[in-house]
Amino acid sequence: MSELRFFTAGESHGKGLVGILEGLPADVPVSVEQIDHQLYRRQQGYGRGGRMKIESDQAQILTGVRHGKSIGSPVSLFIENRDWKNWQKIMAADGEDPHKKVVSIPRPGHADLSGAIKYGQEDMRNILERASARETTMRVALGAIARQFLAELNIGIASHVIQILDVRAATSLVHFGMPEFDIDLNSLNEKADASPVRCLDKIAEEKMITAIDMSQEKRDTCGGIFEVVAYNLPVGLGSHVHWDRRLDARIAAAMMSIQAMKGVEIGDGFGGAGRRGSQVHDAIYYDKNRRAFYRKQNNAGGLEGGMSNGMPLVIRVAMKPIATLMQPLDSIVLASKSDARAHVERSDTTAVPAAAIIGEAMLALVLANSVLDKFGGDSLAEVKQRYDQWLEYTKNR
Repeated sequence: MSELRFFTAGESHGKGLVGILEGLPADVPVSVEQIDHQLYRRQQGYGRGGRMKIESDQAQILTGVRHGKSIGSPVSLFIENRDWKNWQKIMAADGEDPHKKVVSIPRPGHADLSGAIKYGQEDMRNILERASARETTMRVALGAIARQFLAELNIGIASHVIQILDVRAATSLVHFGMPEFDIDLNSLNEKADASPVRCLDKIAEEKMITAIDMSQEKRDTCGGIFEVVAYNLPVGLGSHVHWDRRLDARIAAAMMSIQAMKGVEIGDGFGGAGRRGSQVHDAIYYDKNRRAFYRKQNNAGGLEGGMSNGMPLVIRVAMKPIATLMQPLDSIVLASKSDARAHVERSDTTAVPAAAIIGEAMLALVLANSVLDKFGGDSLAEVKQRYDQWLEYTKNR
């Protein structure tokens, strides 16, 4: 069926970022304001660094949209790097670097050393500029378009932070529908965005802020875990037939592609590994009034056998501490192999709240592709017609 693909290009301190979204059906409403709102959300969060004070990201739509709606051709976006004015000579496309500043000492935890070896580069700026999480700005912008498409099908996406350093919140989206979780998913982002660390647990929020402050005082960094949820999903996105069509596989790959992510679980993944099957698997019930199957718990996280099962889709993602430290670790000079302290770049203390927004964007892109994979359609009306027919069909099973 149809396929939604995206590409990004650009360097952290280059002129800007470019993105292309291919396969979006015609007549999908595309709002620049909504794109910019998601970009704003990505820049928030307690513990962010100086770069966020410089940039005020706004997207320019170059192609594929006319009078507020997609026209079926590739959508392309441009986001200016405002810090470019300070890097024009260093990052110029032609000529030589007048400063002759070569990054020759790799940072542990970054792509610097492996990238320099792989691409045969003596100046590791040629690696770190593209490896930088600045690239996720464009992912969020493209994801904002995907989520506008999903919204036309009443599919929503939200997130919150459940852990920073060793401080963990009590609230988990796996508990959706149970007495201990009484938050309307439609308002989850609003509640999370009101918190400096995007945490729904006020007690944990205060402890997280303290943990970030202490890390900053020590000139150190901290990671954490966030949860992303998609709700109002139909049964049957993804497939059990081939490994690369499994929805859980696609989601895991998308989340692990985000810079600094080191682990993904769906539902109560790792937690379930320590309990018996009778305690983990979600019993199935049927509501005759709603003509719908349902579960009273969601340990599976809305996925069974590589397919969505109609329950909220819940993903947890673990982010490592940011690898650029203000008190750098031991490293080496690439050319001489002599001992040195790692190269230092401007950095955050933590970016877990922002990473959750990026996780939302990646989930939106995966789900939009999965919807088109199942239902196809060259226009929004065609997709909607097939989608509504499927929802009616599932009620009559």
